Amino acid sequence: MKVKKQIKILFALIIIISNISCDQISKKKVREKISINETIKVLGDNFILTKVENTGAALSLGSNLHPDLKIIFLQILPLIGLFFVFIYMVRDKKITQLNLFGLSFIIGGGIGNIYDRILYNSVTDFMYLEYGFLHTGIFNMADVSVVVGTLFIVLNIIVFEMNKKRHKTVSL
Repeated sequence: MKVKKQIKILFALIIIISNISCDQISKKKVREKISINETIKVLGDNFILTKVENTGAALSLGSNLHPDLKIIFLQILPLIGLFFVFIYMVRDKKITQLNLFGLSFIIGGGIGNIYDRILYNSVTDFMYLEYGFLHTGIFNMADVSVVVGTLFIVLNIIVFEMNKKRHKTVSL
């Protein structure tokens, strides 16, 4: 294993563990300090804390599934998928830093929510944003990690396309 590969793995693990830690610490505090469905206005009606236990995936999708199917679709398959994303990320010699960041954030967020599903049979969600036309569902820090990771990947695509156009213009 080359030094560069070791550094890449270490860097990815630091990001993944940091995302899991941030998610789990915030959920622990919420479980300890906020009652179920309690509402705490942080910034008026724009940012609200309210604890809910989501037994499904995003926006409670799959919450009515049979318990065995929930284990398969909300725990086992996502863990397998995240494992393969990690393997891809480590093995890809040409992965950009933005994609490494993005995939690490996504893996960390995914593991944070899967951990909850395994331990509690639900995911603790507690944040709600409303600003103008923006209205979110109730979410947690793992969800933020997945969104931030996705934004890193989208940014990478934009940068790649801009560089491709720039090289095309230069070569004409």
